[in-house]
Amino acid sequence: MRLVLATANPGKAVELRAVLGAAAGLEVLEIVPRPPGLAEPEEDGASLADNARIKARAVVNATGQAAVADDTGLEVAALDGAPGLVTARFAGPHATFADNIAKLLAELEGVGDRRARWRTVALVCFPDGIEVAAEGSCDGVITESPRGSGGFGYDPVFVPDDGDGRTLAELSPEEKNAISHRGRAFRALAQRLGARR
Repeated sequence: MRLVLATANPGKAVELRAVLGAAAGLEVLEIVPRPPGLAEPEEDGASLADNARIKARAVVNATGQAAVADDTGLEVAALDGAPGLVTARFAGPHATFADNIAKLLAELEGVGDRRARWRTVALVCFPDGIEVAAEGSCDGVITESPRGSGGFGYDPVFVPDDGDGRTLAELSPEEKNAISHRGRAFRALAQRLGARR
């Protein structure tokens, strides 16, 4: 099986390769980088699944090959589920990871309830129109300040309930993949892909 990555995020690409490459039942799996110069599609779906589909379908249309994509949202209880669908653009369309973290921490300043949940929908689109999808989630809390230098995105401010008190950015890649929303979603996706073979 050959899959083209829809993501242009290098940190995410590393995680997807690690999780899918280690998945049982997918011994023959080639993961190909996103084609250079391919424009990012507009993520204007009404759900994480919609946005994952938009990204995967754009790559299928450009390459004629099966593509794998995901969309992920951080849902913060005190913010009524925000940033949700706009997690990557929380601080604006050209926001950096640091911009998004700064806005999140500012929104939660003085807030006692810092519960949050990551949700990921992972999806493969095939050229014949068939889709295979899976979801993963990770509950935790938002810290009051960033900790750790690993991972990417909001990892320095998210402490997973299934961990030992460290943020995702303080975990090794293997530790993070074992409990993260993305790791869970892509392991479930790999099982479903393996069942199709």
